Parts: sequence; C-alpha cells; structure tokens
Amino acid sequence: MGKKLTEKVTWVGKVDWELKSFHGNEYSVHRGSSYNSYLVRGERNALIDTVWKPFDKEFVTRLKQEIDLNQIDYIVMNHSEIDHSGALPELLREIPDTPVYCTENGVKILKGHYHADWNFIPVKTGDRLDLGNCSLTFVEAPMLHWPDTMFSYLSGDNILFSNDAFGQHYATESLYNDTVNIAELYSEAMKYYANILTPFSPLVKKKIDEVLGMNLTVNMICPSHGVIWRDDPAQIIGRYLDWAGNYQEEQITVIYDTMWQSTRKMAEGILAGIRSVNPDLTVKLVNASVRDKNDIITEIFRSKGILVGSPTVNNGYLYSIGGLLEMSKGLKFKQKKAAAFGSYGWSGEAVTQISQQLQDAGFQIVNAGHKALWVPDGAELEACKQFGREFAGAFA
Repeated sequence: MGKKLTEKVTWVGKVDWELKSFHGNEYSVHRGSSYNSYLVRGERNALIDTVWKPFDKEFVTRLKQEIDLNQIDYIVMNHSEIDHSGALPELLREIPDTPVYCTENGVKILKGHYHADWNFIPVKTGDRLDLGNCSLTFVEAPMLHWPDTMFSYLSGDNILFSNDAFGQHYATESLYNDTVNIAELYSEAMKYYANILTPFSPLVKKKIDEVLGMNLTVNMICPSHGVIWRDDPAQIIGRYLDWAGNYQEEQITVIYDTMWQSTRKMAEGILAGIRSVNPDLTVKLVNASVRDKNDIITEIFRSKGILVGSPTVNNGYLYSIGGLLEMSKGLKFKQKKAAAFGSYGWSGEAVTQISQQLQDAGFQIVNAGHKALWVPDGAELEACKQFGREFAGAFA
C-alpha cells in the first residue's frame, strides 16, 4: 500500500532491503535502498517516476490498489535511468496514451532504452503542469547526474521532487529523515555523493544556487532513493554545498595492497610517521584488496591527502590499486595532495607509475614517492616514518 505524505501526495515506491550492488557492480550497497515514486492527487493526477525493472509488475499491481490507473492524467519522469523508469513500459501497457513529461534529453534516452514512441511532452526550466488546485514546476538539472535529469516542484505543499540529488542508498519503511539513525543516514548520503556526484560538483553548486534564487519555500525534499527530508530539509542542501566545495576533512588516508606484507609494513611505518607529527589528525590505513572500493572512495573524498602503495608486480602495480586510480580519475577530485610508495624486488616501476596516475587524476603530487627493496628492516621502517613525517609536513 502507498504511504501518505500529505493530503495530496502519496509515496508508492518500493523498499529494497536485499539490494547489495548498484550500477551493475560499480556501487556497493550495505543498507539496502528504495525506489521512490510519488502519486500527486489534484483536480488532475500525476505520477512522478516509477521503480526499477525487477519490481515493475509488483509496482503496477500495488498502484492499482491506490488509484484507478485511468485516473492518472500525467506521468512525470524526472530521470530516465532504469532504476527510475524500469516500470514505465509495464505501466504504459495499461494506460498507453498517458502523456509522459520529461526533458528533451529524457525523450531521447527513454526512446533509446525502450524503443517506444510514447506520448512524450518535452519540458524545460520554468514550464508548469497545472493539476487544478496545485501545479508542478520543472527545473532542468543536466548532469546531476545524467543529461536528462530534472527536478519537479509542487506548489501548495511546497515539495521538491529532486530525483537522485539529495538521495542515498538506505532502506527504511519509516521513510523520513527524522525516523532513522542520523549517523547511518549521513554516512550513506556522503558515500552516494562521493561516488556518484563528485565529478559534477561545480554543476551541483550552480544548480542549488539557481534553485535557491527562485525563492521557493521547501517544506519537504523527496528524492528517488532513501529518506524523505521533512525535518529541516535545508540541512541536506547545506551539506551538498559543503561537499561540492572541494570538500576535505582533517584526514589523511594511506591506501595499499600487498603480496608478502612488505608494502603493508611500509604503510604502517608511514602512518606512524604522520601520527608523530600531528596526533590529532585522523589517519586511516586501508587495504585496497580487503576494503570495499566505494568505501575507500568515500575515505578519499573525506581526505585532504592520500598515500597509495603497491609492490611492483609484472612491471606494474596490483589490480586493486589500478581500479581505485581509475575510479579516482573519473571522479575528478580537487585540491587533494598525494604521494606513492611500495616495495620491489628487482624492477620497481610501481611507485613512478602510481605517481603519474595520481597526477593524471588531478592530485597534487607532494614528492617522487618512496620505495623499499625486499622486506623492510628497522632502518627502512624508520625511513618510511620519515617519509610519513615529510608528507604530513606538506600540510603545515
């Protein structure tokens, strides 16, 4: 059954407690998620977004329990990605002529996904959909995080339907931000931003400033994943502005992979050196082959500096490090410092290669890196500590 948010708005989405990965296997999910769809009842009725394809039949069946489908006058697709539009073909088999409101890019993408020529109504920023006793105003938000993304604002109830913006992969049957563990919520919200929205941070700030400049009263923010922000919804807007501003905390993260523990010992020595310079600094040690890749990316997002280490294997570095370097390059982190380290036996190319990859990813390289031959002894571990101290000194 649906859950009433206001007299006009009912949540008709799906909570997915069992979800473990998203975007294929690119994004790990630890606390489930939801696919939020909203039914707006005015003198005319509009459905905002649908759910992911695996739940399409369940979605339509449950929607029928909430409303006669023929009474749905409009469908609004804020975003065409399949976790939002997956149930659209099943729904339009029932009500095939219903107008589908989306951006011009949304029309192209929906046609590209489903190869159907539905009754599309393309809209742009400022266009309004009159529901009689209320209206929806559309705001294009391209590349937050797809070219077709838009927000919809409901007058009267003053609700911003923000699609992926302000969302998180977090399952809850109670729906609202003030009914869940706030630490868990913000952990998932930051992970979502760090792994999905970071490369679009300049656009995030610009779009938020644009929406704030419209002087809209926002009583509630309804994203397409996770909680609905009803208690002080401006709090998540403030966090997004912080995160979009080349975010960093007083943290350094040491990331490594290792074969026979030599690079691990180096990493521990480097960490000890950093801590000796500034005991109040948060320093985290992360094994890239053990820790979840998206959680590591979130730690990089938090950090003002990172060190990345790998032994040299086949004239290169280990694949877990390679994956993180490639992800970091795509995410376009800004104003973060970095250096490389690693052990080797005979060729030792990994440190130079990692340094180059970090530079290509936009990190400010502090030095040429540090490498150790075979297993670090006491003198080498002291050299690693000094390397850590020098890296920490780059932030003085």
